[in-house]
Amino acid sequence: MIKHSALLTIAFAVLAVCTLGRAQSAEPQEPSIDSTLALVRANMQADRDTLITTGMNFSDKDGALFWPIYREYAYERSKVDDRRVAVIKEYMQKYPNLTNAEANGMATQMLDCNLQLAELKKKYYKKFSKVFPALTVAKFFQLERRVDLMMDMQVEASLPPLTQAAQYAAHKDEETQTPQVIVAEPQEQ
Repeated sequence: MIKHSALLTIAFAVLAVCTLGRAQSAEPQEPSIDSTLALVRANMQADRDTLITTGMNFSDKDGALFWPIYREYAYERSKVDDRRVAVIKEYMQKYPNLTNAEANGMATQMLDCNLQLAELKKKYYKKFSKVFPALTVAKFFQLERRVDLMMDMQVEASLPPLTQAAQYAAHKDEETQTPQVIVAEPQEQ
């Protein structure tokens, strides 16, 4: 058990370093946002599959049952991820001139994606549970959660923090504010 856990930890570390290495080895030309996002997503999905294969360590029989359901899940999940990527792309294009309305819209879309992903996981928890014992299904979703966290951290680390945009917006607001005149009304005695 400890040996298996150590192997999984090493696999996480290797894949994290490999993904960072792939992201840093860019061509001399500046790649487009679309091509960069497509490459990162493909690499992340390959890494996800490798981690799940290593972490679940299925027999051939169990793997034959698991992978078709997983492919359905991954396909449906990719639709939710497409929406998340669209929001990230919009953020990258509009940063640091993001308005409050745009930030609100993007936050609402991301929260909606989170809800859709939770519903999708519930749906597939039921599907996997028809084939596998609860411990196996729970192990998969625990592993899935860990992979999600790792990959989300990689994405978030590559984005500029919104606090910088807020500081930029506050500075810009100070420049464009017109002074307000306050008129004191006489007090009655």
